[in-house]
Amino acid sequence: MSSRTALLIIDVQHMLCNGRYACHDIDNVIARLNGMAEEARAAGVPVIFVQHEEEDGGLQHGTDAWQLDSRLDVKAGDPRIRKTSPDSFHRTDLDALLRMLGIRHLVIGGLQSDYCVDTTVRRALSSGYDVTLAADAHSTIDDGELTAAQISAHHTRILSHLNSFGPSMTAAPAASIRFARQDG
Repeated sequence: MSSRTALLIIDVQHMLCNGRYACHDIDNVIARLNGMAEEARAAGVPVIFVQHEEEDGGLQHGTDAWQLDSRLDVKAGDPRIRKTSPDSFHRTDLDALLRMLGIRHLVIGGLQSDYCVDTTVRRALSSGYDVTLAADAHSTIDDGELTAAQISAHHTRILSHLNSFGPSMTAAPAASIRFARQDG
């Protein structure tokens, strides 16, 4: 990865990782995200966490359900972005933070494949960022028509073919994503 990179982990929050709304294969998804975060930090790559919140509903700011899942490896200095829509850039400081850090490339994983991951990938590309989707480090829940595994696979396939924005778009298994050393 030649350009300055950041790892963006979206909405891995207690409510989406446990109980009724637990996303498919969540233990393995979290393990893959943690592995990427460890490698990213070792290379000096920022790890940024995004948390969705709602005024009403299960993800109200500050509630237990809103908290990042306890299995997720979060460090005190990791930036956090609060959002209120599926787009991690919409009405947030994410773009300003990335520009301040000189980021041009995002590695993205998290929840949910068909909502916040999909929307954020598309917005990142349309904003000029190169994107690598961690193909096996995003997930969702069954929707009544398709299984969560089918939904995630479909979004990986569709997103990996988005090449009309200009920036590069790729999808790769988390274990194959490498972070080049970044200082400063």
